[in-house]
Order: sequence, then C-alpha cells, then structure tokens
Amino acid sequence: MAYKITDDCISCGACESECPNQAITEGDTIYKIDPAKCTECVGSNPSSKCAEVCPVDACVPDPAHKESKDQLLEKWKKIHPGETPKA
Repeated sequence: MAYKITDDCISCGACESECPNQAITEGDTIYKIDPAKCTECVGSNPSSKCAEVCPVDACVPDPAHKESKDQLLEKWKKIHPGETPKA
C-alpha cells in the first residue's frame, strides 16, 4: 500500500530526501506522494522512512492504494532496474 501525506503536513521537507524512489514532491501547500512510485520503502529499507522522519506523523498508509509486499517489490524492481533489493 502506498503512503500518502495528510493535511497535517507542515511542509518541512524532511520526508522528501528520505524517499529512495523520489516519490515525494512539494505540492502547492503540502508535500505529496506519487502512489505509482511509493513502495513503502520495500526493496530499499526495512521500514517506511517518510513516516519515520515526519515530525507530525503526516505520512500514513493510503487505503486507496493497497498492495502486497510482492507487488511493492515488483514495483521497486521496475523503478530500480538492475539493482538488488536491500530490504
């Protein structure tokens, strides 16, 4: 399941640099996550880095984009061709 950023976002930008898939970008008022690029850090990290670094807990699972770990890993492989998953 991809993550999303809620309206609680304070636009600090802490999450953007932590995303291994470059799925997080600055929106008009808050940051946003592209669900097509978000793998919940599967393939890169043992846990979702955006959620770990967010000071206001605005990075949360998006129930509109449910995916299994296998689906997330396949998405990661498409984003990072030729690389070996780390986590």
